[in-house]
Amino acid sequence: MQPKVVTLNVNGRQHYVALMPNVTLLHALRDLGYTDVKSGCEKGDCGACAVLLNGAPVNSCLVLAWQADGAEIVTNVGLGTMDRPHVIQEAFADAGAAQCGYCTPGMVISAKALLDRCPHPTEAEIREAIAGNLCRCTGYGQIIEAVQLAAERMSEGSGE
Repeated sequence: MQPKVVTLNVNGRQHYVALMPNVTLLHALRDLGYTDVKSGCEKGDCGACAVLLNGAPVNSCLVLAWQADGAEIVTNVGLGTMDRPHVIQEAFADAGAAQCGYCTPGMVISAKALLDRCPHPTEAEIREAIAGNLCRCTGYGQIIEAVQLAAERMSEGSGE
């Protein structure tokens, strides 16, 4: 097997990397320093590694890096910073939806994808949107509240 050069556009930054064809997007991103993309189960069950790929949420452990060649990739860090958090990130903090924090980046990505396509989701729609994200700490109540809070704030114009 020969390495393949791919272009990974992550959070508005372009990276040219030579990777073996079997390298997952998860491992390519982590090797580039995107540690907000968590390595959980590595088989698509937990959602800790979720990113937006051309606007769609995907588990980066199930995508080969070459499949993302030239695509727009957004991680949790690409949504906001500590100084200027995205409204969804802020809502997660305000609702106490992050305990250990391991699942939070993937949850935020799933919430972003949901709110982009459905600005006023029902509780059932929120539950469905985060169904691929496992959390062992919160019991999901605070996470659902956080997504509802983010939806409210976004509809009031205080967010993206």
